[in-house]
Amino acid sequence: MKKFENQVPTSMNMGFSSLISIVKDFKASMGLKRPKVSLEPLPLKISEVKDNQKNTITWFGHSTTYLELDGKRILFDPIFSKWSSPFPPFGPKRYSIRLPLEGKDFPAIDVVVISHNHFDHLDVPTIRQLMGKTTQFIVPMGVKNNLVKWGVEPSKVSEHNWWEETYFEDIKFICTPARHFSGRGLFDRDKTLWASWCILGTKTRIFFSGDGGYGPHFKEIGGKFGPFDLTLIECGQYGKQWADIHMMPEQSVQAHLDVKGKRFMPIHWGAFTLAMHTWTDPVDRAIKKAKESGIIILTPRIGESVNLDKVEFIENHWWK
Repeated sequence: MKKFENQVPTSMNMGFSSLISIVKDFKASMGLKRPKVSLEPLPLKISEVKDNQKNTITWFGHSTTYLELDGKRILFDPIFSKWSSPFPPFGPKRYSIRLPLEGKDFPAIDVVVISHNHFDHLDVPTIRQLMGKTTQFIVPMGVKNNLVKWGVEPSKVSEHNWWEETYFEDIKFICTPARHFSGRGLFDRDKTLWASWCILGTKTRIFFSGDGGYGPHFKEIGGKFGPFDLTLIECGQYGKQWADIHMMPEQSVQAHLDVKGKRFMPIHWGAFTLAMHTWTDPVDRAIKKAKESGIIILTPRIGESVNLDKVEFIENHWWK
């Protein structure tokens, strides 16, 4: 079976020296890798978007993000489970007891966008909660098989290679490159594609990075489809041992600049501990670099809806 590859050489091998380094990082961040108390998200009340053309974005923690755009409801990489693991209750546990809105309580969803098939981005219980109320799933190549196996109707799934475009009514979705990998078990490494996504509304343009290391693809995407009104870029779960597949926060800011973003919202943090850094290190470093670079950064609370029709900073340091 075909295996997918990154655009540039990407190392994912860790030798003995890397393991020693991981142990040192683990000790350095001991006791700081998750909040001391459960996070309390703001409750989300979803508007009747068909009659309300206000464009908003709401972060659920990690990469799960809810977008209201041009009267449509769009979800990115939804994971509503308490654990990010193939074997719950073992594995990383969510920082918050509840969500802004539980999956079972969501109204009809127009589009669910998936970046790749890792467990912290593609969650079986969540998909089963949403599949009866979602009109369209838009996914990278190969991921359709996962969804169909879990009960999603094949006609609901649209899968794409890099640079392919598809529409949901007036909104264009473009599958764009990322520097990462895929796999949910021992024998399926890189058999499905990983991707970032460009979402082009009638007036508002969004870039969603998915997961991945820094690379030349960001400038290529910016040159083809930028500027973007908002970028949602991974900013967490990094380590120098796997720098090719997860960006450092400073690189996340540079990726925002490369794709020609106007406002930057760091994602892939604030929900699960999947790396050795402290849980607030991603956002603290991203804010510092964003200020140095003179860019607008949004760091809303989990569940706080941001009006995309306004240009504003949202930086209230709620995590402190």
